[in-house]
Amino acid sequence: MSQSVVDGAADAAEAALGLARPVEAGPAPGPGRRVDVRRVLRFLVRRPGLLLSLAVLVLVVLAAFWPDLFTSQDPLKGVPSDNFRGPGGSHWFGTDELGRDVFSRVVHGAQLSLKATLIAVLVAFVVGGLLGVVAGFVGRWVDDVLMRFVDVLLSIPALFLSLALVTALGYGTVKVAVAVGIASVASFARVARAEVLRVRQAVFVEASRSCGSRWYSVLGRHVLPNAAGPVIVLATLDFGSSILAVSALSFLGYGAPPPAPEWGTLISDGRNYLANAWWLTALPGLAIAATVLATNRIARALDGEWARQR
Repeated sequence: MSQSVVDGAADAAEAALGLARPVEAGPAPGPGRRVDVRRVLRFLVRRPGLLLSLAVLVLVVLAAFWPDLFTSQDPLKGVPSDNFRGPGGSHWFGTDELGRDVFSRVVHGAQLSLKATLIAVLVAFVVGGLLGVVAGFVGRWVDDVLMRFVDVLLSIPALFLSLALVTALGYGTVKVAVAVGIASVASFARVARAEVLRVRQAVFVEASRSCGSRWYSVLGRHVLPNAAGPVIVLATLDFGSSILAVSALSFLGYGAPPPAPEWGTLISDGRNYLANAWWLTALPGLAIAATVLATNRIARALDGEWARQR
């Protein structure tokens, strides 16, 4: 009998007795990480619109946090002799009625608008996600009470609810952001509840409970990580709609007081000069549209395209 047959019989006996030899851990496969990188690069190269959207969003974020990278001009200081200059080499977006550079005002206005948008999305994500998780995980009468409250919020148009809240809270960028975030709570709560209900009925969650795991362990280790994906995608989508809502409230005069260069305020100030200075409203509006379209394109890629790619 050959040595290989003997070794095979010994291995089978040890496996039957639960004494199988431990498998020696080899080095981690190095090419796996490179394959993932190639897959991501291939995913991006095949979608030039997504690459353009990422570039736009990166530029907006850089303008919001480091505006001096794009312009050195003061957005609040004007030169009266340069008023109503059209777009050109010295003033890319032209000048306004006071001779202020519109491009510098758009760049510095990104800081205010993006700050308000991030606060709004954070409020909606935290409050709505918490309501949805509690309603879906606890269930029973708690679910009924919370979902009826969410239904009331859904029955009110988001812009009207934001207007009512900002009127009660007062004017200002942060208060506008909080009002917009509260108006978006209902959608986050519905999505979070649906995902928690789906994950809560999974086999691995039932197995964890049958093994005696505490409820907080099941919630933290199994339910929340597996239910967070769609909520994060919704936050990306809500980023674009929050920009529109914040800009709309700023356009109506509820945002930061003049001369703060919020995007909505820039469009509102330029509407009186559409006949002879179209760039005062068109170019800030183009910046808003490009940012919203970019975030929506990225959210669509995260939601369906990347999942199908994987």
